[in-house]
Amino acid sequence: MHPPETYERAVRLRESGVSLARIADQLGLPRGTVAHWIYGSRARHTALLRAKQPVRVCAGCTRDPGDLDAPRAYAYLLGQYLGDGHLVTSARVPVLRVYCANAYPDIIEECRQAMLTVFARSVSIVPRAGCVGVQSYSTHWPHLFPQHGPGPKHRRPISLVNWQQAVVAEQPRALLRGLIHADGCRCINRVTTRGKQYAYPRYLFANESVDILGICGAALDRIGARWRFNRRNSISVATRADVALLDEFIGPKT
Repeated sequence: MHPPETYERAVRLRESGVSLARIADQLGLPRGTVAHWIYGSRARHTALLRAKQPVRVCAGCTRDPGDLDAPRAYAYLLGQYLGDGHLVTSARVPVLRVYCANAYPDIIEECRQAMLTVFARSVSIVPRAGCVGVQSYSTHWPHLFPQHGPGPKHRRPISLVNWQQAVVAEQPRALLRGLIHADGCRCINRVTTRGKQYAYPRYLFANESVDILGICGAALDRIGARWRFNRRNSISVATRADVALLDEFIGPKT
């Protein structure tokens, strides 16, 4: 009896165009087992279960934010994508991948749940050096994240389309939570003034993309949080009231 994760990985490899022989070699399985999973009774049973599930409408296809089943989860996932995510569209089935540090297992799980809630049928956790890749395959990810393109995000324009703007206008807190979880932190700032040392919490969000910094700043404006650039590529929220405001829905990373 093989674990469900092995079966799901075999199916994803096949959907991405990998041959049965290569799948069997990669997973250390008999080729007959893989063939049964892909074409046999188990595959037919899985297809039947999927057919019974309600059809989910892709908001990216319809350009209608009202077609999102969970706008809060989408806004959070958008923040994660803009920070540490990317889309691979070279394979037959596109894959959305978000990298999360091993030090924050709660964020890994929140990202996984957001993918499942937004559109994914299954989500994999792929170990990397010091982090994991939270990933899912779907032909609809490029529609839901039209910011994808060749090269790093900071080397190309990044702007939200109209239906995304409507979502983040409704869910700025979820977007900010995703952005901070990806490329930000809540830390203690220590300064010395006239011989006295002071320590106070603040939030930082760093990104090389001017456009993504602008998206973060606009969301902070929307909730009434004051911010400034502490460096050319970093936003700081440091006043006591504004840190307390962010603490209501973000807090320290875990």
